[in-house]
Amino acid sequence: MNAQCVAAPGAFNALAARAIAKAGFYACYVSGAATSVCAGVPDVGLLTLEHFARLIREVADASGLPVLADADTGFGEAESVRRTVVEYARAGAAGLHLEDQKFPKRCGHLDGKELIPTDHMIEKIQWAVRAASAFEGFVVCARTDARGVDGLDAAADRAAAYALAGADMIFPEGLATEAEFAAFAARMQSLRGPSPRGGPYLLANMTEFGKTPMIPLARFAAMGYSIVIYPVTLLRVAMGAVTRALSTLRDEGSAASLLDAMQSRKDLYDLVGYTPGTPWEWPQGPDV
Repeated sequence: MNAQCVAAPGAFNALAARAIAKAGFYACYVSGAATSVCAGVPDVGLLTLEHFARLIREVADASGLPVLADADTGFGEAESVRRTVVEYARAGAAGLHLEDQKFPKRCGHLDGKELIPTDHMIEKIQWAVRAASAFEGFVVCARTDARGVDGLDAAADRAAAYALAGADMIFPEGLATEAEFAAFAARMQSLRGPSPRGGPYLLANMTEFGKTPMIPLARFAAMGYSIVIYPVTLLRVAMGAVTRALSTLRDEGSAASLLDAMQSRKDLYDLVGYTPGTPWEWPQGPDV
């Protein structure tokens, strides 16, 4: 993280995680939104801690990559945040992020969000940091949704308080322009922290169809961001293909015209490291 800005595509299941690793990425992300909709429910905090921990374990085992995972509001109050850190770390996550929304939370790029008091979020961060100290290198990232509620200055004020409370990384959600990302980064770099540029490490969310424009990874790197997540990109691409394929299958009564768009059996077996007729050993992530 010191040397570059890392791209972390969202893995909505273990197979996608293996594909991310095989494509040459150095990290992957487990999104609360993608995890929720894959379970057939909206992203409003309905799934359990155990559901998330199971997916994290599958993604970490399948990819062999560092996994940053969405922990929403921590699955409860401050005491529950400790358990969340422990369960995520035991499942194989390299870090998590907590957000300062009231429960039930909303997608960060929707309007109508409400925030918990700053001191309440600070308490959650402090519990998370204490729990993380038992797991070497585990990253506690604090997300603030204040930009869409009270404006950019309020978001920076909250982020500074979260960094001083011990958060290793800050995630400003819902910024609307590249200039806002740059201004936010400059404010954070004025703090003391672990980043080589000063202040906490910074995370940017490069989701589609939201409030943030499409900004290249290189621009985020130049502004001082350490990681860019692409939380729902692969799921959106996959479900777009699924929807089109279902229309073709319904209308044509055959999958023949879809064959060229499919992953072949050979490619699928290669991805999971399987050779028919030979014993399969549990892999440590695909060769890259």
